[in-house]
Amino acid sequence: MSDHDVIIIGAGFAGMYQLHRLRRLGFDARVIEAADDVGGTWYWNRYPGARCDIESIEYSYSFDPELEQEWNWSERYAAQPELLSYAQHVAHRYGLREHITFRTRVETLDWDDHARQWTVTTDDGTSRTARYVIAATGCLSVPSRPRFEGLADFAGEVYWTSRWPHEGVDLAGKRVAVIGTGSSGLQTITAIAPVVGELTVFQRTPSFAVPAHNGPIAERLADAKTRYREIREYSRMARAGFQCHAGTRSLVETEAEDVQREFDARWADGGLCFSSAFTDILRDMKANEVAAEYVRGRIREKVKDPRLAEKLSPRTYPIASKRMCVDTGYFEVYNQDNVSLVDINEHPIQRLTERGIIAGGTEHEFDVIILATGFDAMTGALNAMDIRSGDGVHNGGVRTLREKWAHGPRTYLGLMSAGFPNLFMITGPQSPSVLSNMMTSIEYHVDWVTRALEYLREHGLNRMEAAPDAEDNWVNTTNDVAALTVMPQAASWYMGANIPGKQRVFMPFAGGVGTYKQIGDGVAVAHYHGFELT
Repeated sequence: MSDHDVIIIGAGFAGMYQLHRLRRLGFDARVIEAADDVGGTWYWNRYPGARCDIESIEYSYSFDPELEQEWNWSERYAAQPELLSYAQHVAHRYGLREHITFRTRVETLDWDDHARQWTVTTDDGTSRTARYVIAATGCLSVPSRPRFEGLADFAGEVYWTSRWPHEGVDLAGKRVAVIGTGSSGLQTITAIAPVVGELTVFQRTPSFAVPAHNGPIAERLADAKTRYREIREYSRMARAGFQCHAGTRSLVETEAEDVQREFDARWADGGLCFSSAFTDILRDMKANEVAAEYVRGRIREKVKDPRLAEKLSPRTYPIASKRMCVDTGYFEVYNQDNVSLVDINEHPIQRLTERGIIAGGTEHEFDVIILATGFDAMTGALNAMDIRSGDGVHNGGVRTLREKWAHGPRTYLGLMSAGFPNLFMITGPQSPSVLSNMMTSIEYHVDWVTRALEYLREHGLNRMEAAPDAEDNWVNTTNDVAALTVMPQAASWYMGANIPGKQRVFMPFAGGVGTYKQIGDGVAVAHYHGFELT
C-alpha cells in the first residue's frame, strides 16, 4: 500500500493547479516543495525589476471564472511581488498549503515495478511511496552557476539573480558589475541603473528586446473580465498560447512600405507579438534579417553613442531564435553617464580579484558583482534528482534518467519518458513549454495528466508508460519541426548551449500550442495511443 496516490514535486503554478485538480477528484496527493512558500519561479526570482514577459491578464489561471473575476492585476506586465501574491492567494483560496510539505527537496526517485510504486526520498532522509509521481519542477528552476576564477577572492558582495536575497540589497551609490545580458540581466540593469553609483555591464551576446509599454491596465482588465472565456479559447489554440494576432503574409512577398508599417504598429503595441508579424520570420533567413535590422534600427534610435549602439545590436543569431526580451527602458540606460559596457568578446573576463574583475588585461574595481547567468533549462530540474527505474531491463540497460538523457531528452509528448513508468512531467522537454505562455501550457498538461489518472482509475489500471516506438517518433518529430525553423541556429538555452558539456539539442516542441493540443487530445481520445497501460 503506497503512502500516497500521487506525489507532486514543486509548488509553483503547475504544482498548485495539479494538487487542486487531484484533491477535488479524491486522489490522495501530496506536494513536496524545496522553498518555504508557494510560487516556484516567482518565489525564487526576486532580483530588481523581475517581471513576467506575458501580459498579466493571460499569465493567470483560467480554471475558475470566480478567481478570474476577483483578482485585479495592476500592471500590463506584473512584477514579481504581485505574481507571488497571486500564487499565495490561490494557495489560500483553495486550501492547498495543508497538502504541501515545504522546505524539503526531493533527491531520489526509485521505481519498484513489482510493487508498481515510486519511493521518493528527500534531503531530510524521509522516504515516501506513491503510485504516481508528477514532476512540476519548472523549466527554469535550476540556476546555471558558471565557474569564475577568483570568485572566492572578491572582497565585496556577490549576488546571483537566480537566488536574490529575500530581504533585498542596498545598491545605492555603489560600484556595481552585472555579468550577463539575458532577460534577468536586462531587467536587473534597467532597475538598478538609476540608483547605483557606477554600473558596468559585462556582455558576451546582446539581446533582441522589444518595448513593454508597461503601465496600469484597469480599463483593459475590465474589458477582459467581460470576455475571459473568449480570450482563453483563443489562447489555447494560438501558436504561442496567448492573444497575439499572427500575420498571414510572407514578409519576402510584401512591399517594403507595408513591412515597415506592420513593424511600426507592432513596436507601438509592444510585447512578444512583434515576431509574429509575418509567417516567414522564423522560417526564412532573409525575412528574419529584415525583422532583425528593424530592431537594430530602433536600438540606434535609443542609444546616443553609435559605437555603443552597435555593440548592443545582436548580429550573431536570428531574431526570435532565443526568447526575446520585453524591456522597460533597457537601452536608454546606456545614455546615463554612470553606465558603461564591456564587450567580453573583445575583453574576455580573465579572473576575479579581491578588488573586482580583470577583463582584457584591465582591472575594474567594484563593491558589488551581480551574476545574471541564467538556468539549466528544461532538463536541469529533472536531472538534478537521481531518478532510477528498476534494473533497466526494459530500458536498454539504462537505469537512470540522467543516463538516458545524456545526449538530449527523450520523451513522448514531453509528458513521459519510456522506461520510467508512472512518472509524468508538466511542461517537460519536447512540449511547447518555454516557447509559449507557460500558464496555458501548464493548464493543458495538468488537465491531460489528470484525465489520464482518472482513466487509469476507472479502468482498474495502475501502470502507464510511454512506448519506445512512440517516443522515438516524437523525438524525431520534435527535431524535424525545429529544423524547419531558424531557431536551432542560435547558441541558446533552448539548445542547452549555456551549460558546459550539455548536448546541444533543440528541446522545446516548435509546432505551436494549438497543434500540440490537437495531437495530445487525439492521443487521449484514442485511449492513450502510444502509451502502454497495464
